Amino acid sequence: MRFLSAAATLAALTLCSASVAAPGQALAPPTAPVASKTAPQVGMTPASAPGAAGGRPLTAPDLEAWLDGYMPYALQRGDVAGAVIVVVKDGQVLLQKGYGYADVAKRKPVDPAATLFRPGSTSKLFTWTAVMQQVEQGKINLDADINTYLDFRIEPGPGGKPITMRDVMTHTAGFEEAVKDLITTDIKKLPPLGAVVKRWTPSRIYAAGSTPAYSNYATALAGYVVERTSGIPFDDYVERNLFAPLGMTNSSFRGRLPPALAANMSLGYELGSGKPKPYELIGMAPAGSLASTGSDMARFMIAHLQQGAYGDKRILRAETAQMMHSTGRTSLPPLNRMALGFYETNINGRRVISHGGDTQWFHSNLHLFLDDGVGIFISLNSLGKEGAAGPIRGAIYGEFADRYLPGPAFEGQMDPKVAAEHAKMIAGTYDNSRRVESSLVSVVGLLGEAKVVANPDGTITFSVLRGFNDVPKKWREISPFVWADVDGGKERLAAKVENGRVVRFGVDPYPFMVFEPTPAAKSGAWLLPAAGASLAALLLTVILWPITAIVRRRYGQSFPLHGQEARAYRLVRIGAAASALSIVAWIGTVLTMFGDLALLSAGMDAWIWALHILGSLGVFAGLGLAIWNLTVVWKGKRSWFAKLWSVVLVLSTLVLTWLAIAFHLVGLGANY
Repeated sequence: MRFLSAAATLAALTLCSASVAAPGQALAPPTAPVASKTAPQVGMTPASAPGAAGGRPLTAPDLEAWLDGYMPYALQRGDVAGAVIVVVKDGQVLLQKGYGYADVAKRKPVDPAATLFRPGSTSKLFTWTAVMQQVEQGKINLDADINTYLDFRIEPGPGGKPITMRDVMTHTAGFEEAVKDLITTDIKKLPPLGAVVKRWTPSRIYAAGSTPAYSNYATALAGYVVERTSGIPFDDYVERNLFAPLGMTNSSFRGRLPPALAANMSLGYELGSGKPKPYELIGMAPAGSLASTGSDMARFMIAHLQQGAYGDKRILRAETAQMMHSTGRTSLPPLNRMALGFYETNINGRRVISHGGDTQWFHSNLHLFLDDGVGIFISLNSLGKEGAAGPIRGAIYGEFADRYLPGPAFEGQMDPKVAAEHAKMIAGTYDNSRRVESSLVSVVGLLGEAKVVANPDGTITFSVLRGFNDVPKKWREISPFVWADVDGGKERLAAKVENGRVVRFGVDPYPFMVFEPTPAAKSGAWLLPAAGASLAALLLTVILWPITAIVRRRYGQSFPLHGQEARAYRLVRIGAAASALSIVAWIGTVLTMFGDLALLSAGMDAWIWALHILGSLGVFAGLGLAIWNLTVVWKGKRSWFAKLWSVVLVLSTLVLTWLAIAFHLVGLGANY
């Protein structure tokens, strides 16, 4: 399934996403897949046998044949350079295999035991595991004020309730999204973890524990707490307490990879047929800085599937692992829940905990079928054509489950009239709880606003959720205010209703965020077309100014206005230009920054301050001059068209001024 957030790039900051490329765009045929059968043999009590409920037996030969039939074609069509897939079962690696290239130019194949990939936000699972180690040692209390463990203060948010580590691990701390300095390519611009979390605390937009809102900052905060409670740097802690006991010798959180690992690091690509990209450095390292091989990720999966044990080593006590996997925080029953760090992606009636992850170029998923003793990890080293990495990994998970671990889809039936009424109730525009709220970057939410549409057949369509064919998915109501996707019934959408109106809804398998009705004053349903029309009116006014002057000169006509009317005529056009250019520069800057995440950095601070100051002056000057021009025109003997157009200019500059105020162009600050 394709998931598009308020802005396409913001979704990728999970450090869920596009469709398989259209036929005709092919990468050079991949080299023969590299398989590794040197799996660690670690005993465990077998779980319920995959395939016993009607699926195919999960065996290495069948799995390998299936993947070999799908992956090369998918990578070619999606223009993805390479991928690694690892499947573990009953305490051992069933199959680990590389496809395509780690370095296209050198035709270096992906080796699952040696090639490092960037799991992105899947890295968070190591941070959460480190936290739980500190919990079982009595150094962290999940329900204590987070300030207990910090050397700076996080102020209470809405409601005055302090943040706890449980809130942090379930993404309910209430922080707005923070994207500045999230990714860079310059090691000199990579500050230590303590400096990252202290530099700026994102605004709290929800009361602690009340609303899931995915937060990279909160995860970085958790990593810093581990530093504080353990007394050693986060990188060192993970290496000593997770990598060492698991034998993960080819993994690192460090910004500067050790030379032996750097030599085996896969290159990252936007397109497999394009040029490689620089190594991505993650400022909030505990949220997504891991580099690891498929083989090492297998060890981590096995340890969690075996309740913290790996061979004769243990990273968590069994009761701690069980608490981590099963202690959920439900935001919208009956949807999937957040566990402690993991989140549920239950499928076919089976318990699954997971985490996905994306940098700009690497895209990964990890899924653990808890009761079946099965885990799967996939990582791709390219975004691919039209974001093909998203559908490829999504298809692998869904098809893998249906092939080897089948089960019932979600069923149910509603009266058609009631279903149509409920569809109309949920229809509208919505804000993602995971969003930038208090800075000028918040305009991305307006540009990518989520919309629910009620269809004539009683189903609904949610604009940001798309199938593998890149068409928005349709949802059929199966119980009051619970919908299932019409193509297979594997996922659900559920709404919370209060006083006859939908106040929020969520979607499987994304329990780390919800969608809430956009306030009418900030709704793109009217504001986007109004802003577009306003820009058009102002730019038309500015463009026609020199054109009319040229025409008058061509035909020997004199300028018809004098005195105050002439000054108003000229100044209102200067104001129109200032207002329009302020908005264009603002939105253009934000889109450019999200097109290259390295620009979301302190290097842009001077320009951000200039935008704030000059943009604020521009929109207010435009509005003030338009109002003054209206009074001059209506007091004079101008034509009715001139009077009408003076009203248009006031309305246009008023709309753009409101846009600038509502989405924080008007303001001061370079944090976002």
